[in-house]
Amino acid sequence: MEEQRLARVRTFLEERGWEYQYTEEDGCGSLDFDYRGVPYHIWEYEEDGARGVETNLRHGGRQEEIGGDYEAEILEIMKDWH
Repeated sequence: MEEQRLARVRTFLEERGWEYQYTEEDGCGSLDFDYRGVPYHIWEYEEDGARGVETNLRHGGRQEEIGGDYEAEILEIMKDWH
């Protein structure tokens, strides 16, 4: 069975009832959603065998890259949103 990309983040969004768009290309997932009128994105990438994401979750209009256990870090950012 093929691994589901960004599965923990998608589960988090679904648990909160937030609508999102998910796409997958070349084995990397991409999520786009709005929260309180602000558009957010999470784009997964693979570079030299390492995976990471590019996202604007922490800074709204500014992108940053997160590596390592990026899903855990994404969830920590989003859990602080009220």
